[in-house]
Amino acid sequence: MNVSPEAVFAAAEPAAAPVRATGIGSWPGTSAREAVRTVRDLLVDGDAIGLPYLPETPGRGPGADIIGRAAGLLVDLPVDLQPSGWRLVDRPGRDAARTASLHREDLDELAEAYDGYTGSLKIQVAGPWTLAASLQLTRGERAVVDAGAVADLTASLADGIGARVADVRRLVPGADVVLQLDEPSLPAVLEGSLPTASGFGRIRSVDPQVAARGIQAVLSSHDGRTVLHCCDRSAPLPLMRATGATAIAIDLTGASAARWESVAATLESGTGLYAGCLPTDGTGTDTEAGALVLDGFERAGLAGEALRGVVVSPACGLAGLTPEGARDVHRAALDTARRLGEEVES
Repeated sequence: MNVSPEAVFAAAEPAAAPVRATGIGSWPGTSAREAVRTVRDLLVDGDAIGLPYLPETPGRGPGADIIGRAAGLLVDLPVDLQPSGWRLVDRPGRDAARTASLHREDLDELAEAYDGYTGSLKIQVAGPWTLAASLQLTRGERAVVDAGAVADLTASLADGIGARVADVRRLVPGADVVLQLDEPSLPAVLEGSLPTASGFGRIRSVDPQVAARGIQAVLSSHDGRTVLHCCDRSAPLPLMRATGATAIAIDLTGASAARWESVAATLESGTGLYAGCLPTDGTGTDTEAGALVLDGFERAGLAGEALRGVVVSPACGLAGLTPEGARDVHRAALDTARRLGEEVES
């Protein structure tokens, strides 16, 4: 789709729509250019329904994956890729150089695609606990076992995210950057279900207050809106609310009555909601997703006005789909947002 910047950005975000739509982050394929431009063309519109974001393409290989991308942002903590995964090392090597090159490619494509853009623009980074649960110390154990290593990782990640946000603002001066922290490993960290390096034991659980403080430290590095995302069905909503994130993003496709009550508590606390109401396998429709959200709100005793500010999204990333399948999910998210927006206005 060839669209001139003037046509795309003439009215990128004239006023906030009552309900918006976005993606979680990952995109299929191996072309950063195609991913960035496709997301732009889908989510930048004159009605301000879409919330565009910088898509991630893990299909490009090591350094484009969720852990490699975040590790590449760490300041003064180099990593290297070992057969067992990403590991902290003494000095950066070939893997760090490859990751840096992928980061530069993403930013170059973003700058070109969003030249002249004014409005919200979301970026995603793995959070401190998911990073600590996956990165290995030099001796091969997960970094999460060492409180000092976790503290260093958290501070380094916060610095790296600050630099990444500054890069995005420099390249797209009109962008209102929204920072999304991805914490898919948070439930395992809290439950103590992560295996040790040997595989014969489990790593001790992390205290919820300690976990919340770590996330707070990273979120506080950003002076704009923040989103805390966890696609695990057992995502700890009370803890997520306690981090001070502007909004939380969760999978609602199989939400129980108790989960919807926690969603109600989230909204009543002033925390926003990214409603993951579309399955990542591409089977969901806007009719089904809209009904899921409306039924959930009704069960939780939430009025239609509570939908205002909700952001519709897939339950998680879409790297496992075809590009056309990912486009279809985004179109369904947009149509769902329009349906729910009509409920707010009625």
